Amino acid sequence: MKNILISGGAGFIGSNVALKLITKGYHVTVLDNLSPQIHGDNPAKTSPLYQSIADKVTFIRGSVTCRHDWEKAIDGTDAIIHLAAETGTGQSMYEIQKYTDTNIGGTALLLDLLTNTKHRVKKVVVAASRAIYGEGRYWSEEYGYVYPLSRTEECMARGDYECKYAGCTQPLKLVATTEDSKIHPTSVYGITKQVQEQLVLTVCPTIGVAPVAFRYQNVYGPGQSLSNPYTGILSIFSTRIKNHNGLNIFEDGKETRDFVYIEDVVDATILGLEKDTANGHTFNVGTGVATDVLTVANTLIKKYGIDVPVTISGNYRLGDIRHNYADITLAKTLLNFEPKWTFDVGIEQFAKWVDNQDIQEDKYEASIEEMKHKGLYK
Repeated sequence: MKNILISGGAGFIGSNVALKLITKGYHVTVLDNLSPQIHGDNPAKTSPLYQSIADKVTFIRGSVTCRHDWEKAIDGTDAIIHLAAETGTGQSMYEIQKYTDTNIGGTALLLDLLTNTKHRVKKVVVAASRAIYGEGRYWSEEYGYVYPLSRTEECMARGDYECKYAGCTQPLKLVATTEDSKIHPTSVYGITKQVQEQLVLTVCPTIGVAPVAFRYQNVYGPGQSLSNPYTGILSIFSTRIKNHNGLNIFEDGKETRDFVYIEDVVDATILGLEKDTANGHTFNVGTGVATDVLTVANTLIKKYGIDVPVTISGNYRLGDIRHNYADITLAKTLLNFEPKWTFDVGIEQFAKWVDNQDIQEDKYEASIEEMKHKGLYK
């Protein structure tokens, strides 16, 4: 398998995977629509991600919602890494058709073509997401492992942010989320990623194509968009700090995520492409470590040496989860995957990269007003 197609290959993860594959001797084709939200209005000048691959890959500017674009891209392809998707939990709650058309519709179109046309594709690697789990996995002294439902607006409005489970009288203990944990997404984005994964895992084996799915945790690192206010807390905070604007910390700042460095994500993805032991499986890709949002904010302020006010506001977004971090035992066992980057080392590299970038326009307040208007921000 030497000819690899990456949908969304000009994005943060896709461009880094493409560059690594090229160094390993692969020929890479990229299908990407160069969305202005990620790449700016003139990608040749405004998108370092696109610029990093433009002269190194066969580039097709097109959409995964267009049959002709898929047909052109698939021609001669041995394997597909399907990363193209609309991303952003909050935005997905009001741009519902856009998210479903791209994430679900685009994947369905790909599989329809693989099922009904002649091709030589042997494997499809699909980017799923930790968002499909909704709230993470917990241990209850009374009930064992439990999976709380979405937190209610009533509870969050009174500052009660931790997850509850019906009948439990003792506090829940957060534990790592395994691949066989309950799937119950709390956002449209999470639902679309769940369906993407299920479509690939269901259809591909029936047509002789090996499927692999990766549930990425919160991916970060040099190269990620600093201008997109809808996704990437490290980017959002960095752009705020660089503009000397204060940070508004939602809830109480103790909500946690599993932040995984881009190089580890690239390594895991390529292992999934190359190893037959990956076939038919879904893998968590993270570090197995939970880091709270307040720690992220304070670390970035220290790295940049810019003192901005940090307000723990108690604001919250409907659809946000409280905690989630990955159990990566399966990836370690079947893929020999081992994350090399701790959060402390990774955020140091990220901050050094940000320091060398032009300061981006801070669009955070506009995105908040948009969510307020939709009734999602409180």
